[in-house]
Amino acid sequence: MTINALVVDDSALMRKVVSDILKEDPGINVIATARNGLEAVEKVEQFRPDVVTLDIEMPVLDGLHALGYIMSECPTPVVMLTAVDSRSAESTLNAFEYGAVDFIQKPSGNISVNIADIAEDIRKKVKMASKVDLKKLGFMEEHVKKSRENEGKPLPVKPRKTISKTIRHANGQIIAIASSTGGPRALEQVVPKLPGSLKVPVVIVQHMPAGFTASLAQRLDGQSALTVTEAKEGDVLHPGHVYLAPGNYHMEIASVEKSGVHHEVVKLNQKPREQGVRPCANILFKSLVPIYGSNIISAVLTGMGADGADGVEEIKKAGGKAIAEDERSCVVYGMPKAVVQRGLADSVVPLERISSEIVRMLNSSGD
Repeated sequence: MTINALVVDDSALMRKVVSDILKEDPGINVIATARNGLEAVEKVEQFRPDVVTLDIEMPVLDGLHALGYIMSECPTPVVMLTAVDSRSAESTLNAFEYGAVDFIQKPSGNISVNIADIAEDIRKKVKMASKVDLKKLGFMEEHVKKSRENEGKPLPVKPRKTISKTIRHANGQIIAIASSTGGPRALEQVVPKLPGSLKVPVVIVQHMPAGFTASLAQRLDGQSALTVTEAKEGDVLHPGHVYLAPGNYHMEIASVEKSGVHHEVVKLNQKPREQGVRPCANILFKSLVPIYGSNIISAVLTGMGADGADGVEEIKKAGGKAIAEDERSCVVYGMPKAVVQRGLADSVVPLERISSEIVRMLNSSGD
């Protein structure tokens, strides 16, 4: 079946280049183009495309507000195109709350003459978006309203709640999470639900380019009782702290000795991509096994591809645990599917139960 796409960008050059890239795939037809958000809304209603590629920074009506109208009035899978700066990174994260499926990073700013370098990625994400069940994107009007009200305001003070249930565990445990497509919104439903009494570190790989993970970490930190930061080289792991792998860097955990005391620390590198991604969850997961052995609780959330499954297999061989997100809540049932199909999952639960399942496993291991 042919996928009909609408290409939206205020640059005539970018509209042509992106359109040409999509047309190279015989399964994709560019049904129309639009030069601003207002035209985008009108043409979505007129042509009813299967997928929209939507620039964020545009005149008349920007991409974020256009997305809000599209998802509330004429729900359509949308892939955002964005350059990298602090403002666009925050807008991209807001776009996930508005219901965007995924995003594509322009390689060299708003007018990316070398966007052909990521042509295959663009086609792959458009085809994947066309298959997504829009009900799983979780668009909610209150997110749009809240985002508009908070534009330009600082992030709220991190809530500090009294946790009635204490997590019982043995020292030396760790929680490891992997996510990709649909992951930013999924993480917002997992990390903030982890209790402030958590006495183990949490390490996360979310497939995102450089420039976006810092904003995601800041957002999660503002929503959580735990401290969430983008991981840095040499960070010492502390209980109750969440470390998010930085975009474009593989993250590993190593045990180092200092003054006779062993510490677990973050090690970053830019070795070749694995599974087509950097950071790669398999690399993180495998690095944990020699240090934590059976004391690892892993969770694989929504995402395209199979990253994480090889690492989970090593964790299971060491006696650790694995949770996979249920297909019913996944935006893309790829990464968790790989874990389930290989018989590696101890639990398969929907997104809203991931955090409680982590807590349950921690309590069980402390008995």
